[in-house]
Amino acid sequence: MEWRGRRQSDNIEHAGDGGGYRGGGMRIPIRAGGGGIGVIVIALVLWLVFGINPLQLLGLVDTGGGSYQTSQTTTNPGGARTETQQFVATVLADTEDVWSRRFQAAGQTYDKPKLVFFDGRVGSACGTASAAMGPFYCPNDEKVYLDTSFFRELRQQLNAPGDFAEAYVVAHEVGHHVQNLTGILPRYHKAIQGMSRSDANALSVRIELQADCFAGIFAHDEKNAGYVEPGDLGEALNAAEQIGDDTLQRRSQGTVVPDSFTHGTSAQREKWFNTGFTSGKVAACDTLQGAI
Repeated sequence: MEWRGRRQSDNIEHAGDGGGYRGGGMRIPIRAGGGGIGVIVIALVLWLVFGINPLQLLGLVDTGGGSYQTSQTTTNPGGARTETQQFVATVLADTEDVWSRRFQAAGQTYDKPKLVFFDGRVGSACGTASAAMGPFYCPNDEKVYLDTSFFRELRQQLNAPGDFAEAYVVAHEVGHHVQNLTGILPRYHKAIQGMSRSDANALSVRIELQADCFAGIFAHDEKNAGYVEPGDLGEALNAAEQIGDDTLQRRSQGTVVPDSFTHGTSAQREKWFNTGFTSGKVAACDTLQGAI
C-alpha cells in the first residue's frame, strides 16, 4: 500500500492502562466463534424489532435511531509517531475521506471517529479491554481501540502479513462506526436483548460480515485513488481467511463449533470483503437478510 508522505489523521489518541467494567464493543477477537439463526427470524428482527426496511440502512438513510452522541474531534498533541502509528493514522485519514464522500453523496455528514492506541490494557466507554481481545470499536464513545502489537500477532501467529492486511483491520473497525452512525448498531444491540445465545451470535455474524464488506468498499476506493499496490488485495483476503471463526477455532482448539461463531467463517469473510471491493457499493453489503 502506498501510504508514505500522505495525510495522517489528527483524530488519534494515546492511552495507558485503564479501568472499568467489561462489555459492549464490537471487536475482532483472538478467540472467535457463530451462527444458527434462520433467515425468517432475521427478517422478523429487521422488520418487527427494527421497524424499518433493512435496505434503507444500506442506502445510508437517516434512521433516526442513533442513540449515541458523537465526540468532538481533537488533534492529538503527542510526540512523534512510530512508523506503525503513522501508517495507521494514514489509513484512518483515508477512511475519513472515503466515508465523508459517500455520506456527502447521500446528503449526510460523516462524523469521524477517533482511534486510540493503547498498550496492553485500556479503559473505554464500553469497559476495560486487554490486548488479547484484539482491536475493537466502542459505539458508546465512537472510538476505535488498537493495541498495535496485534499487527505483530497478525503477522507471526495468524499468518496474515502485509500492510494491507493491517489496513483491512482498521477499515473493518471503522465499518462498525459507519454502522453506528446509520443506526444499525443501536438496533442490533436492542435486537439481541432476550435472544438465545446462538441466535444473538448468528446476528452478530451478519453485523461483522457487513463491516467486512464496508472494509472492502474502503479498499475499492483506495484502488481507484491509486494507493493499492500489487499483492495488497491478496494480503487483505488472506487476513480475512486467517481470522475466520472456523479457522481460529481449528487452530486454537482443534474443533469447530458453528453455534459459537460471532464473526463468520473464513469463506464468508473473504466473500463479503471481496463483495465490497468488487462492487464499491454500500447497497451490495446486504448481509442483514438472505443467505450469507
